[in-house]
Amino acid sequence: EILSDSEKKSRYDQLGHAGVNQNGGDGGGGFGGADFGDVDLGDLFGSFFGGGGGFGGGRRANPNAPRKGADTRINVMLSFMEAAHGCEKELTTSIQDNCGKCNGSGSQNGKKTTCPECSGTGQVKVQQRTPFGVIATSKPCSRCSAQGTIITDPCKQCGGNGKVTKTKTITVKIPAGIDDEQIVIVQGRGNAGFNGGPSGDLLVVVGVRPDPLFERDGYDVWCEIPITYAQAALGDSITVPTVDGKIKYTVAAGTQPGTVFRLKGRGIQSVRGRGKGDGYVKVVVEIPKNLNNQQKEALEKFEGLLSNDTHYEKRTSFFDKLKNKFK
Repeated sequence: EILSDSEKKSRYDQLGHAGVNQNGGDGGGGFGGADFGDVDLGDLFGSFFGGGGGFGGGRRANPNAPRKGADTRINVMLSFMEAAHGCEKELTTSIQDNCGKCNGSGSQNGKKTTCPECSGTGQVKVQQRTPFGVIATSKPCSRCSAQGTIITDPCKQCGGNGKVTKTKTITVKIPAGIDDEQIVIVQGRGNAGFNGGPSGDLLVVVGVRPDPLFERDGYDVWCEIPITYAQAALGDSITVPTVDGKIKYTVAAGTQPGTVFRLKGRGIQSVRGRGKGDGYVKVVVEIPKNLNNQQKEALEKFEGLLSNDTHYEKRTSFFDKLKNKFK
């Protein structure tokens, strides 16, 4: 209407809504003074988006439709080896199960009546006056807890709740390769569902105790092995621990402190069952202590037979650099 009228269009271009609004732009209780009246925004937006009642267009869920029960959580502590190889654990947990007396209905005689407050919808309308007019919204019915029905004769065993607390012991299979703070999901072993819906899941949160020998890095496993000065100098066959048992490994002559050797495929199996990590062994050369006189003399004699140039490459290189720096 404004665009087709040159006079109104001119006023609108200069003054905006105030130039064409008979109320001067400050009346009416709405945009440009328009009165929206009694509007249910749920129905309004529902008509736009194809829904039946609620913002976003989604239809209201049937309060008596089957619903899945809530999940429950439980913690389990494993040793390093139990996590590496997998195991079975018997776990005791408390869940909300259907009452055996009323089969989860909450009613002593199995009957329910339609809630007079919400007429069985589980929702009640609430009107609120706003600057945009009177807006009607919906909220869960407090009388029937949004169920749409009322129990007139509550079950004496569960008090009308339909659920009772039960303690159950189940056997849980922990997969090989599980790591600290990971979760094993046991389907259908959580709280009972509603209106015939399925039970929730049991979430088993895994904790892994530290190991005195091994340290985990993803699916790789690290350990440190102390060897003697003679073993490092002369080489030797040593026993190396892995997650799959002990193996023999030959340390090469002249092995230096901090040397790391890799044991391919000697790590932890992937929790998905595809491949294994590697084992890594760090050599720690232990220097002997508390030597007696005879041992000291033997070591001094041995040291005198060595040449820095050929036997101590790092030492020789260091002093050459030091000499060049301060000459």
